[in-house]
Amino acid sequence: MTFEEYVLARGPGLLRLARLLVDDVHRADDLVQDTLVRVYPRWARILRTDQPDLYVRRTLINVNASWWRRRSSREMPAELDADAWPGAHDHGPPTAERLALWERVRALPKRQRAVIALRYYEDLDDDRIAQILGCARATVRTHAMRALAAMRVELHDLEELHR
Repeated sequence: MTFEEYVLARGPGLLRLARLLVDDVHRADDLVQDTLVRVYPRWARILRTDQPDLYVRRTLINVNASWWRRRSSREMPAELDADAWPGAHDHGPPTAERLALWERVRALPKRQRAVIALRYYEDLDDDRIAQILGCARATVRTHAMRALAAMRVELHDLEELHR
């Protein structure tokens, strides 16, 4: 498989994963671009391992972690008023529920967010996630358990607030 074929086949999945890891759509695009720039020179060697997805996903997660360490990453986009955009209004309860869930996922620590994104959005098993994150399988389960527990507590608190 050539690099171009890989990007055509897996590019949308990488972009989806990046959007789950970061809060900004444009930042996610940059994250995928940076990742592909890093893996391109090593592509022949990556293919010999027979696990290009593992390598590219791990690189994506590492590039995301490195981005936060750089001084230039402290720049944050300004908040935009949703009412100023035509057609940017809520489209019903399913959209509101999806947005509320997404807000809970975004509030998780980076490693927990990565585990949730890889498990529930990329549909990967614990072994594969452990390979991507470079940790033990038990660590993946611990991160998932803590993330889900935190989200349940927040959901319970919201339900109590609305009563």
